Amino acid sequence: METKNGFTKLSPKEFELWLSNIRLGRTILKIQQHHTFIPSYVHFNGSNHFERQLAMKQYHTVQNGWQDIGQHFTIFPDGSIVTGRSLEKSPACITNQNVHSICIENFGNFDINGDEMTVEQRESILTVTAALCKRFNLQVDSNSIVYHHWFRLDNGLRTNGGVNTKSCPGTAFFGGNKVVDFDKNFKPLVIERLKGDVKTNLNAVLYFVCVTSSTLNIRSLPTANSSKVTDRPSLVMGAILRIYEEKDGWYKISSSQSHWISSKFTKQVKRAEVNADTLNVRTGPDVKFSKSYSIQKGEIVFLFEEKNGWCRIGMEEKWVSAKFLNF
Repeated sequence: METKNGFTKLSPKEFELWLSNIRLGRTILKIQQHHTFIPSYVHFNGSNHFERQLAMKQYHTVQNGWQDIGQHFTIFPDGSIVTGRSLEKSPACITNQNVHSICIENFGNFDINGDEMTVEQRESILTVTAALCKRFNLQVDSNSIVYHHWFRLDNGLRTNGGVNTKSCPGTAFFGGNKVVDFDKNFKPLVIERLKGDVKTNLNAVLYFVCVTSSTLNIRSLPTANSSKVTDRPSLVMGAILRIYEEKDGWYKISSSQSHWISSKFTKQVKRAEVNADTLNVRTGPDVKFSKSYSIQKGEIVFLFEEKNGWCRIGMEEKWVSAKFLNF
């Protein structure tokens, strides 16, 4: 394990240990798979991991105007994993699809006639994806693991490929970038790494809340004068948290650690699952409002407000019909 320029480089085994020990407040529902395209293998010399990661950060912040590097992790041709954006922050990778997501950029161009993926990188991609599914209790399916190619560039509408989409993570990525390719080639390999699929267990969760302040400190006891915890960063606005215990206006956000937040800086939200094949997200609580994008059957959403048979699924104006949700 090595740290430089604010990034940490890990081997796959180091990554699994590192991931098992981190504390994360933000609820994770999706893993995004991307390829960098440029830079590609020709730009990697075997030892310039940190230089390439820093160059991507500078491009994202200076050229794109983002606050940080877009991705949480970059997986390099030698199998090394380099950290990027804080896991407590949503990525900047797929329009309207970043909330509750973790973004993986796989270094290289994996379109047909592009780079031939190394064995080391292939194994690392599978290890990292399986470890994330295990850590965040994500079932291995095409709702929990998504390819950039499945979403339109302009509005994030899920089309599973077609007009106005990137080829990302590559037309040759584990046999192809279509949903059928994922189901046939990538999904079985991840399940094999897990020795079976993951089953989500929410029995210990009392409810979910959303952070409403710009930042929210995590304290070691349910009191304002207790010390702030040192093994995890403060939470950011919009983060969805699992609540395991409530005491005197404080919420316990970890099932195993004494980590507490003040309830007055949160709003309770409901968890629901989409039961329609495709569910339109609109800019207001009626069919007369324009469609922003769509979500698929089996996806999880969090409800901030209910109004006349419609539910707002974000802090901004994103509404869906309640009749297509299972609570």
